[in-house]
Amino acid sequence: MKLSQLRAIVAVAERGNFSEAALELQLTQPAISHAIASIEEELGVPLFARGRHGAVLTPAGERILYYARQALQNLEMMQREANLHKGLHGGHVRIAAFRSVATHLLPKAIAKFHEQFPEVAVTIIERPAYLDVEQSLREGRADIGITYLPTSNEFETWEILRDEYVALLPPKAQISSPQITWKDIAVYSPVLLSCLPCGRPLHNHIKNVAPFMNTIGDIQEDSTVVSMVNQGLRAAILPRLAATPIPPDVQVYSLPIPLERVMGVAVLCNGLHVPAVFTFLQMLKKFNFYSLTKLTY
Repeated sequence: MKLSQLRAIVAVAERGNFSEAALELQLTQPAISHAIASIEEELGVPLFARGRHGAVLTPAGERILYYARQALQNLEMMQREANLHKGLHGGHVRIAAFRSVATHLLPKAIAKFHEQFPEVAVTIIERPAYLDVEQSLREGRADIGITYLPTSNEFETWEILRDEYVALLPPKAQISSPQITWKDIAVYSPVLLSCLPCGRPLHNHIKNVAPFMNTIGDIQEDSTVVSMVNQGLRAAILPRLAATPIPPDVQVYSLPIPLERVMGVAVLCNGLHVPAVFTFLQMLKKFNFYSLTKLTY
């Protein structure tokens, strides 16, 4: 039984077909098919049912997948243990984060780290939502994640930033008083991005404090929403960092009843971190992310 066969089993099971598994492992589809066929012949049972809709695990395949993953994890732990003795003359740190953090916060922190440890590779894995960030940690695809707090107790976390939600109004919007009201915002049927990690708490907040407000939620990109506001088409409610850069003519207000998202660094509890990851974590704990938001805003 070969390591390549175990990787093929896991990749096909996760992707659901041979061609995508081949792309992930940077192999040809015939090579993946041969690896699976060989191990099926060796084990004497089919692992996948092939069909028009891809490859589906058989009952035997589901059980064997568990052991294949365990074997790969054990091999990874062996490599990590070896890396403990290599120091910081190399190594790789993988950070999963959603777009606003990946765009506005992490590059400066990575640049600071590289000043001291230029031989360590640091990769940002951009994920669409905080749940995807946490799943990347569980699956071992990322070493460090930036997520929302609080989160589940499977993660060790610490806070790095609190980001307020703001109302964005078109340049020519007329506000009757210095303090904006929910009715002022409701006039423009604001856009709320339900696909963002901030979607659920914001919708719950609006439901509780302004249930009369008619909102729109069918746009998926925050930059598109900001552009619509700038053109006078809609208002919007976004986390300030997600809205950045905000065009100069767009009117920006704090919400009548404030709301903020709390972001933090997360790693799996009791995880064994190689020196590069451990050192990067120590740097993040001391890094002043609020100084970056002042420059961004």
